[in-house]
Amino acid sequence: MKIPSEPAGYAHAGYALSLKEFGEPRELPHCGGWILERTIPGTSYRDGMGCYPLFLCRDWSLLHEDMKEIASELVSLVLVTDPLATIDEWYLTNHFQIAKPFKRHFVADLARNPEDFVNKHHRYYARRSLREMQVEFCDEPLRYVEEWMKLYGNLIERHNISGIRAFSEQSFLTQLQTPGLIMAVGRLGGEVAAAHLIAIHGDVAYSHLAAFSDDGYKYSASYGLYWMTLKYLMEREVRYFDIGAAAGIEENEQDGLATFKKGWSNDSRFAYLCGRILDDTKYSELAARSVSGTDYFPAYRSGEFG
Repeated sequence: MKIPSEPAGYAHAGYALSLKEFGEPRELPHCGGWILERTIPGTSYRDGMGCYPLFLCRDWSLLHEDMKEIASELVSLVLVTDPLATIDEWYLTNHFQIAKPFKRHFVADLARNPEDFVNKHHRYYARRSLREMQVEFCDEPLRYVEEWMKLYGNLIERHNISGIRAFSEQSFLTQLQTPGLIMAVGRLGGEVAAAHLIAIHGDVAYSHLAAFSDDGYKYSASYGLYWMTLKYLMEREVRYFDIGAAAGIEENEQDGLATFKKGWSNDSRFAYLCGRILDDTKYSELAARSVSGTDYFPAYRSGEFG
């Protein structure tokens, strides 16, 4: 992974600002990452979480310096690491009380041609959907905000999505202006029926969100969209495409979404769940009120994502 000269995508301040409904964005000046500061319900205390879905930063080796500086203000910090970051597991285990593999992310290493590794099933359905669908790529996805909101609304309704994963129109208005965020747009009969948001940072791209109309589902638009995305990223000289992981907090690589993502990949990397207690006294006070026996971190927020 090349070190980008400028932050973009998940690493950009604009992306953190798009999540301000869920916490106050705060820059970590030493490492160059962003977190969200949140009020802990029923208290005057605050804690920190990495931006959803992944925490990216400029220099992982300096993250502990930022944690020293925020320790007097926050009770704890939790984040999920970028699976493609150049980071030493020793560093994580020495600076966090919790540092464990969280989810396996399926990755396409685009040093190889997708024709050589995308599975036969996916290539068949990609060809079939592209007989009906035209795909274009847009570096200014805000142009499609109305179409995107309709498609994402359909996704929310189909899968009963809530909380931070649902985002809001205001959040998307900010996200879609973030440098490094692009959109693949699929049209059926001239109408936008599919869209895929991709966050690019240096030579790594991250599959952010994809949504479809009812016709998009009918014509298997996801296959054509992902196939064209791989081709497009190769042309942009992106080396790695993080396709994401299985759905839910508990990993299940046998579910349909995991099977779909795995079929586009030729590599995999783990994201780590990292948690650090910054104020032992306050954390113990809060944890005493939580459900006993939970392994959730921070313990006092157990159940926050359902």
